[in-house]
Amino acid sequence: MSALQGVLATAVADHLAARARWRAAELVFWGAALASVFLLPGKHLILAEIAILALFALSLDLILGYAGIVSLGHAAFFGFGAYAAGLLAKHALITEPVLGLLAAGLLAALLGFACAFLVLRGSDLTRLMVTLGVAMMLRELANRLDKLTGGADGLQGITMAPVLGRFSFDITGHTAYVYALAVLFVLFVVARRIVHSPFGLSLMSIRGNPLRAGALGVPVNARLVAIYTVAAGYAGVAGALLTQTTAFCSLDVLSFDRSADLLLVLIIGGTGYLYGGLIGAVVFKLLQDALATLTPQYWQFWIGLILVIIVLVGRERMSGWWHAAVAQGARRLGLRERP
Repeated sequence: MSALQGVLATAVADHLAARARWRAAELVFWGAALASVFLLPGKHLILAEIAILALFALSLDLILGYAGIVSLGHAAFFGFGAYAAGLLAKHALITEPVLGLLAAGLLAALLGFACAFLVLRGSDLTRLMVTLGVAMMLRELANRLDKLTGGADGLQGITMAPVLGRFSFDITGHTAYVYALAVLFVLFVVARRIVHSPFGLSLMSIRGNPLRAGALGVPVNARLVAIYTVAAGYAGVAGALLTQTTAFCSLDVLSFDRSADLLLVLIIGGTGYLYGGLIGAVVFKLLQDALATLTPQYWQFWIGLILVIIVLVGRERMSGWWHAAVAQGARRLGLRERP
């Protein structure tokens, strides 16, 4: 029996190592992101927004795509992190952006840990209502505590120190984009390591069949609480990034529309493979910007039409076209996909 267990352990380790290898398509994606810093200097403001939205979408994908936890109020942690970073900076408690980011992420993770035990009770419908309720309560609380949060006028008077004491935020958004992109990449690497670990495999088994996973010895509730806490921390960091790069925070960070837009991002990009949130954020934000310029009153109609087309055509078919295009680009760059 011990010999068989050793063989199985080796096979699982080899499988995880193979899944964890960086693919050519990933190198192309991040190479394009890095190139945008130099090739698109006039677009850094919107690119910073895309990076923040991508990190926010990544946080939801960790619980929805890998653990099967549905949420209509993920903006609760985004907004909590946004206000935490803003208040810490406004009252001169932590003005250094990186330290403020860590503090806001930790506070949002603590909130996620506290909410996890309530959210994970019941069915998917119950979770939807509970997550939505948590976000609505936090928004109303922020509105009521106007002396602390600014209420409907927003949290103003935020002054951020230069990043790492050297890079000041500028009006063109250059520092904001590089900062947001760097944070996105670091946290993406961490998330990638998580989902390609035995912990990640256990999450996918829970998503597939929680009863069977529990029968196999997987601590279902503990794993769900853990990933929910991590996802809340990621969302808090994304919210803190928004506050730090704009020096402003309003009730909008806790709104239902922000959670709904996040779901649209994952519908566009897909769930369960990390890059879905990143690709969806790029497509959604660029479409929103372009359509709002062309038809300011009806851009939501066109977004809805695109979502209908995605459903009719099928994401798998569109994903095949994407991977074929990326593979062709990789071959032209001399990169070969590793097995």
